[in-house]
Amino acid sequence: MIASACDPGPGDTDGSDTAISQTGAESTGEELPCTPQSSPCGPSTAVVTRVIDGDTVELDSGEKIRLLNLDAPENTSQVECYGPEATNYLKNIVEDETVCLFYDAVECADMFGRLLAYIEAPDGEANTLLVENGYACVLVIPPSGAAREPEFTALEQEAMQNNRGLWGACDPSVCAN
Repeated sequence: MIASACDPGPGDTDGSDTAISQTGAESTGEELPCTPQSSPCGPSTAVVTRVIDGDTVELDSGEKIRLLNLDAPENTSQVECYGPEATNYLKNIVEDETVCLFYDAVECADMFGRLLAYIEAPDGEANTLLVENGYACVLVIPPSGAAREPEFTALEQEAMQNNRGLWGACDPSVCAN
């Protein structure tokens, strides 16, 4: 079961002194890409202030999020084939956007202290978009994400068959885990 974090009620705030309405829209009139729900793991909504690489972002709270069920080619300590493209693609989807975060109820964080989440952005769920368009490979580390593994595997197979992204540009070993 997937859960997301706090569900502010009318007049409640998300900690940033911006009121959240019953519809989930901030008082600025900005519409959220989803309906926030409560989770003990972390925030339900946030602004992505920085994309670190193709599978990790930083929120306005300073918390780091590791996207569940995928592994993007490296673009930090080393640059792998399609690493810069994956990072730029994720930037285009989430950077400076208010997003919703959905957590797998099994584990909240990885061994590096990053929250493990699915990120819903205005253009769709970043996790599935990255795999579907060939910017990332499927990586499921059970128990987290196991319930959605078949969905992600099917998206990856379709991307491979259509030579999307890294599948048409890189040696497949870029996805060897």
